[in-house]
Amino acid sequence: MEAKFNFAVVGIFVLTLGAALIGGVLWLTSGKYYGKSYKTYVTYMTESVAGLNLNAPVKYRGVDVGFVRKIALNPANVEQVQLTLSIVRDTPVKVDTAAILQTQGLTGIAYVELTGGGKDSPLLEARSDEDYPVIAAGPSLLARLDTAVTGLLANLTRATDNVNALLNEQNRQAISQTLADVRIVSRTLATRSKTLDAGIADTARTMENAARFTAELPALLRRIERSADGFDRMADTLARAGTSATQAIDSTRSDVQPFTAEGLAEVRQLVAELRDLTSTLHRVGSELERNPSTLLWGRAVPKRGPGE
Repeated sequence: MEAKFNFAVVGIFVLTLGAALIGGVLWLTSGKYYGKSYKTYVTYMTESVAGLNLNAPVKYRGVDVGFVRKIALNPANVEQVQLTLSIVRDTPVKVDTAAILQTQGLTGIAYVELTGGGKDSPLLEARSDEDYPVIAAGPSLLARLDTAVTGLLANLTRATDNVNALLNEQNRQAISQTLADVRIVSRTLATRSKTLDAGIADTARTMENAARFTAELPALLRRIERSADGFDRMADTLARAGTSATQAIDSTRSDVQPFTAEGLAEVRQLVAELRDLTSTLHRVGSELERNPSTLLWGRAVPKRGPGE
């Protein structure tokens, strides 16, 4: 006997089961957004967003706060990618918050990371010419690495060019000559090692003498200081002697002045009389020389002249 099936019941059962499965999937995929209020933001990326998909998470300092709702090119600038983000309304998106494209682990799954936002910064709001608030975009880690590697490669290229320019034929010959000169100097120093050792020993003795002199310098300075004190006392004694001599001269000046005023006149008179006496003696001597008899007979009476 053949079994009888009610195809209508089977159809209803299949449809009910399919609807339940679809509802369960939808509930599982959208359950994390259920009962949350979102606010729409926009950000513009200047780098590739490869690996970023719709509904990719948006994180604020590692915490899930939303998802990517739309990915499209910026109609006003094809060099930018416009990302429309749905972020939980009470998320503190500030004017200095930046959106950065990040990749998660080794899987390469991309997501949007919100960073920055000072505690005292105001909340980000849409301007009058904007439909949604625009979050500033920052370079991702890969973009920063690419920039750094590009700069490093450029620097290495310049360094290589500079080294090649430096190590031209002329400079290589100069370096070879310098190395030869260094070899000669090293050989000369090796042959004169004994002289260098003697010089080093002399230098060591000089340093020892300098150290000994430095150690004896305070005592020498003290002796010089004591000698300076003796010189100061001698200078004080000489100064007092000079003062006494000055006082003696001042005390005798009053006695010398009357002698000078009265004695000089008498000296002048005495000198005049001595001069007259000398003239008389000279005349007498001349006369005795002409007529020595005058000394015995006296002077002869002169003869009278005619008419006297």
